[in-house]
Amino acid sequence: MQSSAPPEPEAMSSLRPVAHLERKAAALLLFTIALIVGAGLYLLYARGAFEPTQTLVLTADDSEGVSVGMDMTFSGFPIGRVSKLELANDGNVRIVVAVPRKDAHWLRESSVFTLVKGIVGGTTIKAYSGILQDPPLHDGAERPVLRGDATAEIPQIVAMAKDLLNNLSLMTAQDSALGKSMEQIRQLGEKLNGKSGAMEVLLGTPENAQKTVEMLERTNQLLARMDHVVQRADQQVFDANGVMPQVRATVETLNQLLQETRGSLKKLDAVLVNAESISTNVNDASSDIGQLRNEVESNLRKIETMLTDLQRKWPFAKDAEVKLP
Repeated sequence: MQSSAPPEPEAMSSLRPVAHLERKAAALLLFTIALIVGAGLYLLYARGAFEPTQTLVLTADDSEGVSVGMDMTFSGFPIGRVSKLELANDGNVRIVVAVPRKDAHWLRESSVFTLVKGIVGGTTIKAYSGILQDPPLHDGAERPVLRGDATAEIPQIVAMAKDLLNNLSLMTAQDSALGKSMEQIRQLGEKLNGKSGAMEVLLGTPENAQKTVEMLERTNQLLARMDHVVQRADQQVFDANGVMPQVRATVETLNQLLQETRGSLKKLDAVLVNAESISTNVNDASSDIGQLRNEVESNLRKIETMLTDLQRKWPFAKDAEVKLP
């Protein structure tokens, strides 16, 4: 091996000593220490170490999951920090919380505090103030904390789920009430889709449904016959050649005969007056009276014939009576 050559005299002469090296090193060391201390103080300031605070003591029967430095939140925002954990003489845990005075106005005399241990995540301390108009919570106040452990309810939830599955298995079994109900619903659907359909469901048996269908068919036939009868009666009574037009014509003829009879009677009255006043023409008056009588009898016979014809054609009245004037 070759030994390293000693430095040349010219290179050694070019390295000059630094002036005040110890002082510069000490200044750099002091600057570094000041920078670390400043960063620490800034972190303490950012963490609120220099803020004026007030103390809140929360009492609980167990402090599992609670640690110094844990935040106490209000509406999701941290307003306090756990500063100390103590064990009281009665066996309870005292959780000392430092609350900055700028956030202390959120805590009231009616505020409620909870210590919740979730299934996922750590333990949280929360404050709830329902009435912000209540007096503010004083410094050093001691309040009980309500515990809520979600993991403690897991066995109960599992037991309830097991019971629910057992009940569901019993409900869906073939011989269960639900199974029987589903079978009855299936049978009902088959009946509804059958030949008689809902008629069989309502009446119970296919025979009753068939009888009902036959009865409805007969009823339809009877209604059709009644409609035909009514139509024929309407034609016979109210058509042009029916009973009502003939009765109307007969009544008009009867009215004409009555008018003629009334005129004959007026003539008879005039003849009787003349017979009383003129005694010399008794024979002539007697012949006139006989002629008028024959006319009256002829009209009466015509009226009697018309009445007989009217009684024969009129289908509604039982006793037909016509009074002569």
